[in-house]
Amino acid sequence: MARTPLSPDNAAIVLIDHAVGFSNLIGSHTLEENLNGTLALAKTAKIFDMPLVVTTTDDDAPAGPLYPELLDVLGDHPVNRRPQVFDAFEDEGFAAAIEGTGRRRLIMAGIQTDVCVALTALTAIDRGYEVYVVVDASAATIKETHDTAVMRLVQAGAIPVNWLGVGSELLGGWTRDLKTASAFGEVVYQHLPSWKHQNALTTNVRKYAAK
Repeated sequence: MARTPLSPDNAAIVLIDHAVGFSNLIGSHTLEENLNGTLALAKTAKIFDMPLVVTTTDDDAPAGPLYPELLDVLGDHPVNRRPQVFDAFEDEGFAAAIEGTGRRRLIMAGIQTDVCVALTALTAIDRGYEVYVVVDASAATIKETHDTAVMRLVQAGAIPVNWLGVGSELLGGWTRDLKTASAFGEVVYQHLPSWKHQNALTTNVRKYAAK
């Protein structure tokens, strides 16, 4: 079967329950790893001008408010406030927001991988959406539960990805769209610690963008 690459025109990004109340529960990743993946994915949506659906419960619910760092990235972007249901599609507002994107490909991430992410993604698959699960912007209590949830979703038809892979597929190459490449290069520099020594990356991309 021919593969159609992800593009800003055919996919939406969905962030589920990246809330401070979960930050001390996750053990599959460090908080820094989860923050890096989450913020990078949110910034990727903005850079590529893609539909972005963010959902969580009310700030006074047990999970608490969204990560403050994520709120800084979101700015005035709307947040779907749903009741405390694990499958976000049980909330009509969330389902309408997804439908309103006009996209049938959903790039999903959240906490916890084995609960709200898994149940929401499974319903999305049942409804005919093509689901990509961003494994390094999601997290669970321990690595085993995270990995098991990912395996369950893969068996159901979801596609596991990471945030850098998603952004790279959307971009296609450093010289295709120089302005966008420069912006995405900054995200890589900010949120992929192992690349912070690659100063030439952002320097060279900036040079290309300035031409």
